[in-house]
Amino acid sequence: MEWINSLISCFMILFSIIDILGNAPIIMGFKSKGNIIETKKVIITSLLIFLSFLFLGQPLLKIIGIDVHSFSIAGSIVLFLIGLEMILGIDLHKINNNAQTSIVPIAFPLIAGPGSLTTLISLRTTYDVNIILLSLILNMIVVYFVLEKCDIIAQKIGNNGLDILKKIFGIVLLAFAVKIFGSNARQLFI
Repeated sequence: MEWINSLISCFMILFSIIDILGNAPIIMGFKSKGNIIETKKVIITSLLIFLSFLFLGQPLLKIIGIDVHSFSIAGSIVLFLIGLEMILGIDLHKINNNAQTSIVPIAFPLIAGPGSLTTLISLRTTYDVNIILLSLILNMIVVYFVLEKCDIIAQKIGNNGLDILKKIFGIVLLAFAVKIFGSNARQLFI
């Protein structure tokens, strides 16, 4: 029973930090611009990033001389720029090959972002690695289904609804980026 409670708790922590439901309008916005989102590529890439960071993240960052806080700040800047694109209706990130959208910015930093990657390091101190792995796999299944159903959601709410959602979640994304930036910037100077 304790194992199930730990699994549910770990799953919910990852679910809230990955925030695929909150990212759905962003993904729909990319699709509405004609970008092709390859769901399997997104899932595999995100999972590889998560697993790499779970097992090698902190040591690898130390080897190349980057602390977790600096990594999080860099990721928050990318999220901030994506939020600005959403709110202002501009394109800062030009994509020549539509398949690229599946990797950047969908797989990283939207799904496997700085918040979720640093959370994985924190989870290692509290949960068994098997619980973290199972929670991660369950979350990737949820991400898969949300990515697959984004088109249906977009059709139901229409272009105006999509624009409104994009702007609302753009503001949320900006706030989240500022929060990540602020909490990690403090840590750099302590």
